[in-house]
Amino acid sequence: MTTITFTMDDQRLDTMPAVEQFLAGVAPVDFRSVKREEKYAWIEQTLVRLQYHHRRRKEKAVIREFVVKMTGYSDIQAKRLIGQYLGHKTVRLSTKRKHKFKTIYTADDVALLAKVDDAHLRLAGPATKRILEREFSVFGKTEFERLANISVSHLYNLRGRRQYLSASTTFTKTQATTVSIGIRKKPETNGEPGHVRVDSVHQGDKDKEKGVYHVNLVDEVTQWEIVVCVEAISEHFLLPALEVAMAQFPFRIVGFHSDNGSEYINRRVAELLEKLLIEQTKSRSRRTNDNALVETKNGSVIRKHMGYAHIPKGNARDIEEFYRAWFNEYLAYHRPCGFATTTTNQKGKEQKAYDTYLTPYAKLRSLPDAEQYLKPKVTFEALEKIATKMSDTDYAILMQKEKAELFKKISR
Repeated sequence: MTTITFTMDDQRLDTMPAVEQFLAGVAPVDFRSVKREEKYAWIEQTLVRLQYHHRRRKEKAVIREFVVKMTGYSDIQAKRLIGQYLGHKTVRLSTKRKHKFKTIYTADDVALLAKVDDAHLRLAGPATKRILEREFSVFGKTEFERLANISVSHLYNLRGRRQYLSASTTFTKTQATTVSIGIRKKPETNGEPGHVRVDSVHQGDKDKEKGVYHVNLVDEVTQWEIVVCVEAISEHFLLPALEVAMAQFPFRIVGFHSDNGSEYINRRVAELLEKLLIEQTKSRSRRTNDNALVETKNGSVIRKHMGYAHIPKGNARDIEEFYRAWFNEYLAYHRPCGFATTTTNQKGKEQKAYDTYLTPYAKLRSLPDAEQYLKPKVTFEALEKIATKMSDTDYAILMQKEKAELFKKISR
């Protein structure tokens, strides 16, 4: 493409044969050094000189092609400018000032949001907004000042920006059982922590070899989550794992709810829970919501971080060490969860809105007279030191690095 200035002499192209001959022998021309006002003036002069008004349709098409080749404009834009000439006898820049919204969030803010999402594996918008607020207001990180006030809807807008995309990395029906162990009911918490939902997640089979099992325990009121890993869900591995898991909760456990799987509905587990004075309940037939909380966490937490690929059971101890040293602390103190507000409409139907996002620790502290639920020798002063020793995103980044090292070890 030839680059020229507006000073070219095209006055001799004043007839249709001359224009057609020019188009047949000249490559496209680009007025790179010409201002838009000069291009528009040239278009107007050309249309007047070639008497565009009086030309037939085919001749008008040739003139339009001439304008496109000389200016580098698209065919659509050339049509628009010619239409302006036909309507107003002139081709001029619009004097109207286009409204532009003030840019609030910079490219650095978008990159910071991508960093947070990579660390937390892209949580829901409200949860991410809560993290951004805490980074600024709780941990005093000034670079989060603007993002701390972002709306959830605009947070999703930033996630769609090109800068974000370039910076970011990131059932069958339960059959009824006749076993008499456990009470078949949905547990009533009365707003008190200590009612734990439990389920197990299998990490796949390969060549007839079983993978590890993740045992997931979630408190219904605070969503405090403890995950342990075992080689198998036999009594030999599961009973010690359950004791270890329940010991990691800072509050007393008073209820233990599971589905009807035999790994939990058996005499040994029942004896353990009876010794600890914990009520055992199990899900009802055709009531899929009875254990929905922990099953949701299986997907949004365990599968999201550990994936679906087979992990040999020989790696269970390494995974358990990672859970105890990093993962469970991250889930309790640095990962916000959604809590529903329930209202009843005029027809008496309950409606839930997930408008509150808190970490499980913050939810525990918000309960009335929360100290009464803590285990002996556990204090909020000690828990607060754990919660504030590092910001949410800083801790998540370190946790992700440890997880990467874990998977490198597993792959070896």
